[in-house]
Amino acid sequence: MSTSRGLPHWSPRWWLRAAFMQAEALFNRAFGDRLNPLYHLGSLSFILFCIVCGTGLYLYAFFDTSVEGAYRSVQALTQGQWWAGGVVRSVHRYASDAMVVTMLLHLLRHWAFDRLRGFRWFSWVTGVVLLWLVFAAGVNGYMLPWDRLAQFVTQASFEWLDWLPGFGGTLVRNFMYDASVSDRLFSLLVFIHIGVPLLTLLLLWVHVQRVPKATTQPPRPIALAVAAMLVAMALVQPVLSQGGPAQMAQAPAVLSFDWFLLALYPLVYLWPAGGVWLLVLGATGLLLAAPWLPPRRAGAGHRLTVHPGPQVVQARAGETLLEAGLRAGLALPYDCRAGGCGICVCSVLNGRVDHGAYQPAALTDAMRTRGQTLMCCATALEDVELEVDVPSLGGTAAVAAPGRRSAVVERIERLAPDVIRLWLALPPGERLDFRAGQYLNIVLEDGSRRAYSFAGAPGADERIELHVRRVPGGRFTTRVFEQLREGDRLDFEGPLGRFTLQEGTRPILFVAGATGFAPIKSIVEDAFRRGVQRPMWLYWGVRTRADLYMAELAERWAREHAHFRFVPVLSALAPDDPWPGRRGLVHEAMLADFPSLQGYELYACGSVQMIETAVPSFVARGLDENFCHSDAFVPAAAGMPPPAA
Repeated sequence: MSTSRGLPHWSPRWWLRAAFMQAEALFNRAFGDRLNPLYHLGSLSFILFCIVCGTGLYLYAFFDTSVEGAYRSVQALTQGQWWAGGVVRSVHRYASDAMVVTMLLHLLRHWAFDRLRGFRWFSWVTGVVLLWLVFAAGVNGYMLPWDRLAQFVTQASFEWLDWLPGFGGTLVRNFMYDASVSDRLFSLLVFIHIGVPLLTLLLLWVHVQRVPKATTQPPRPIALAVAAMLVAMALVQPVLSQGGPAQMAQAPAVLSFDWFLLALYPLVYLWPAGGVWLLVLGATGLLLAAPWLPPRRAGAGHRLTVHPGPQVVQARAGETLLEAGLRAGLALPYDCRAGGCGICVCSVLNGRVDHGAYQPAALTDAMRTRGQTLMCCATALEDVELEVDVPSLGGTAAVAAPGRRSAVVERIERLAPDVIRLWLALPPGERLDFRAGQYLNIVLEDGSRRAYSFAGAPGADERIELHVRRVPGGRFTTRVFEQLREGDRLDFEGPLGRFTLQEGTRPILFVAGATGFAPIKSIVEDAFRRGVQRPMWLYWGVRTRADLYMAELAERWAREHAHFRFVPVLSALAPDDPWPGRRGLVHEAMLADFPSLQGYELYACGSVQMIETAVPSFVARGLDENFCHSDAFVPAAAGMPPPAA
């Protein structure tokens, strides 16, 4: 992976950047780049803030804002309605902790990648202030249940504040005896707990104003997973009051501590109060001054000329190509904004760029040699001319987004336990012109989309053939397998995509994973219909024999066409299974047969994990990047797949 920017290896920033890149690569393999939570730390903080506020409103509705009633009301919430108030209290606590974690990681990532200088200083400084506001709201929240932990936090806070000039010990006197704590003082604590989040909300809005096209909502699967995780934690380890009600005259002995929000509090008793203030103010000062601290890089803005168009954009010093384009209002393609997905790839026609930090699966050495870069990571070192092939800029190769159409389910055919073939019929007199290898988006009732490749050859049948694989918990696939009936209507958009057979003379290698067979089937059948005589090999990788849901068709192709060969590969067989064919990962089986890929053209379609693992291996074996075409499937809940690379 590239960490770029010429940092010495002994630099803490270099090591932290490398750690982030390794973690992001690991998460990409586990979840795919579209659902990598490390690419959505900022928006995750937003959604956690919303959860904290929503649960806080519920708790406040039942909370008694008096000294005598505070503990009783919290206990009634926790014990009397554990199924609601108790769960909400726990979710409120865990979401607060999680927000601290995501904000700290967000801050560390921007520091590691040096995304805090120049025009970014405003977002950095407001982010530091936001972090302290969240800490302040969290600490204040620990005072409200008025249990023994609340007593510790309250007394420690006011002892610490008493060190400041002008107080001279007057604050902590209010918390020496139970009678010293009045309802009015307690109402002030409640007011602070409401006022600080309101100020945080305002500053959150201000914080994102300098970020072009900033998103405040993570992908829905990530948001749902986070919410489910918080509820699960609340049920497994509920948050409870500690040690009974506060007793000012008696110091708490044993407490269960929150190291996310209260990490500084042991220091209040271990260090002099002035030392703790020096640590906090010194660290805050360093963070606020970080955008102007060395090492500073001299830089100036440069002009970007974006083709087709052309469109001229002025990039500020340190601004990525993507940020400059989005700020100028260009509708550029992007997703992760962190060099992980490869959607924002462009060609640099003239000028030099710093490629920045990126994942090697998204930008290979061969792509860099060919003059390509990722707009979300690259910064201009001089005036740059680049080309981005998207409809919004007038690209001729891109397919413009078509309007919505409807089709009727004509036939539902079970090909395997987890695979169904759908035949869709268009209204009488209508036809759909598409190219083999393209896909369509099924549009659900709420406007969300599910992408499926055409499985039939263009012109072979007026019907649309789709292969649908069951996804556990998937909205559309569950409907297909359990509810969909012949005669039902489906709305769709299409055709879309550029995963299509290119003209040429090179031998062709097809690599399919699971239902990645569908677009390969379309391409192969179309090639046969058009009389393409180039040698072809199809390697189809699945887990078990049952997953080879159309193996007979592929075997028939091999019998009827001398230039076509079919190699099925199974990856999840028991060692004693009598399967006579190939075993293991499909791309490894193909590489075993083709030690060198020079002179070949390759088409690969399957999961994100398969594509990210296989494509670098293909290139390492000599495959020319110009002749490597891939289409990665993302989980159905994530929406549309990325364009073919």
